Amino acid sequence: MYWNHPTAVIDPGAQIGEGTKIWHFSHVCGTETYVGANCSLGQNVYVGPRVRIGNGCRIQNNVSVYDLVELEDYVFCGPSMVFTNVVNPRAHVSRKEEFKRTLVKRGASLGANCTIVCGVTVGEFAFVGAGAVVSKDVPAHALVVGVPARRLGWMCQCGIQLTADRGDVYCKACESSYHIQGETCRAKKLTGIMADKS
Repeated sequence: MYWNHPTAVIDPGAQIGEGTKIWHFSHVCGTETYVGANCSLGQNVYVGPRVRIGNGCRIQNNVSVYDLVELEDYVFCGPSMVFTNVVNPRAHVSRKEEFKRTLVKRGASLGANCTIVCGVTVGEFAFVGAGAVVSKDVPAHALVVGVPARRLGWMCQCGIQLTADRGDVYCKACESSYHIQGETCRAKKLTGIMADKS
């Protein structure tokens, strides 16, 4: 069973997992829309048709998750961050057949007021800084900031920035280990809560 505030609108056909909470003035569409278990949808969240949201996601206030966006498990969407679904919108031209799929992989965090331009993939445990504009794919564990977003460093699965940019790296906070080579960061050993959820 999920819970929703009386002001939330849940359209018929929406699939919502157990333990999910949907707060004030939110709207979940019913056409091929799936929200996993133990999610939190904050105030004024919109979840469109053909959206898939995995388990344990946290979507903060004023976020709209539009058609063809997929969030894997444990994705964090910061307050007022933005998804798009068409590259070249015009009010007088219908482009619904041109919507592009956006994928945010497991454990990624999207900072407050950032923009994710449609058609990109944000990798596992990547971290998009507040206000960044993402217009190309983000590698797993990458920390990206700015307009347009550029990689500043690498992030551990626990949310701490890694201190080296190449070779074998260990997180001082959770002791997870990684190998970094070029534009790739691969986990060697994960510890802590996310290791338990693999």
